[in-house]
Amino acid sequence: MNTTRNEALEAWMGEHGYSSNSLAEAVNRALEGLTGRPGGLDGSSVRDWKAGRVRWPKSATRKALEDVTGLPATALGFVPRGRTPSTPAAPQEDPDMKRRTLVGGIAFAAAAAAAAPGTAAPRRIGMSDIDRLQQRFAEIIASDHRHGGQLGIEQRAAALADEALNLQNAGSATQRVRSNLYACAASFRSSAMWAAIDGRRYADAKTHMREAQALAEMSGDHAIKFRIWSHAGAMYRHMGRPADAFAANDVARNLHITRRDPMFASLGLARQAAIHGAAQDRTGTRRAFDQAQEAMQRADPNDYRPVWLLAFYDQAELDALALSANLALGDYPTAELHAHRCLSVLRPHMRRSRALTTTRLAHAQLAQGDLETATATAIKVPADAATQHSRVSRMLQEFGAALRAKAPGSPAAQTWSKHTRDAWRAAL
Repeated sequence: MNTTRNEALEAWMGEHGYSSNSLAEAVNRALEGLTGRPGGLDGSSVRDWKAGRVRWPKSATRKALEDVTGLPATALGFVPRGRTPSTPAAPQEDPDMKRRTLVGGIAFAAAAAAAAPGTAAPRRIGMSDIDRLQQRFAEIIASDHRHGGQLGIEQRAAALADEALNLQNAGSATQRVRSNLYACAASFRSSAMWAAIDGRRYADAKTHMREAQALAEMSGDHAIKFRIWSHAGAMYRHMGRPADAFAANDVARNLHITRRDPMFASLGLARQAAIHGAAQDRTGTRRAFDQAQEAMQRADPNDYRPVWLLAFYDQAELDALALSANLALGDYPTAELHAHRCLSVLRPHMRRSRALTTTRLAHAQLAQGDLETATATAIKVPADAATQHSRVSRMLQEFGAALRAKAPGSPAAQTWSKHTRDAWRAAL
């Protein structure tokens, strides 16, 4: 069979550091998220794509690949059935035209050429377009809670932000619709920012943050402004910069929405407690946590709130942040208490949060000298999270090092070594 190499896919893989095996693994994970069943691809499958032996993968595989890369299959060099590489395709938009450059901090260059004057009536952009984007945003949120920190989520969210901005230039719209488009773009950018933070890709997170902040200002949406600045506080806390974390989180906490809705106030205070913990301020941690709990109890559960807040902030998340703060303070019994409270009410879809909380619980138990219980807890962390989520992986590596330092050659240390050798290797 006469084949043509897929140079576009090869170029994308080279640019983003993917081998054939690692791309197959990433697509398999995306397939599991889409279908509920693990994918069956391996390195040879990707090599078939690169060699041009498979020019149009199956629909579920294409969707999973698009989720990983953030690009349509045609932009990756794949050719729909019934068309050959030599057959002229419909003109494709230059991917570079989809990228936005900030001008003067908040202005973006036009991304798509409008239809030629007189050839067609301009399209009317309406709230149905906003509804469609918000549905895509809900899908990004759900994917984040299942997998967390994945590069594919970050790229997909960034691409959807560009898609929302493209609509600004695609036709006429009311001011309300245009404000909502900017809010949608800011929402997607903030999800890209969070995925980068969760994956410890802090330089990328800062880039997304700057674009998200500019878009949020143009939208006038205080809820998304809160999300972005609150994420910034979390980012600086993870980077070990508590002064910057306090400053960013204070911007979020001082927005009017925290006075209007106690649930926003509660989240701001809960993250403030975590920053106090990182700064070794025991009194500040206790005070902020108590205030966060009181604000949550005052919040009306029937009030309207954005999907991103409803999807994750509840009593379980409040206890998860208290767990993180008390671990940083070295108050291990209190940390363990909050871990158990979190796990007892954590919603099933919060897979990433369950892995993080279970790992932190193991650390709290180990620090109290309960080696066997701590090891049994750490073993409960799913192998895919243990090997593919950077924060979980790093904390479990630290757990193993602490266990070996505390009790080298102990049955618990041997059990942990065997588990990581067998279960983790199978997941890689």
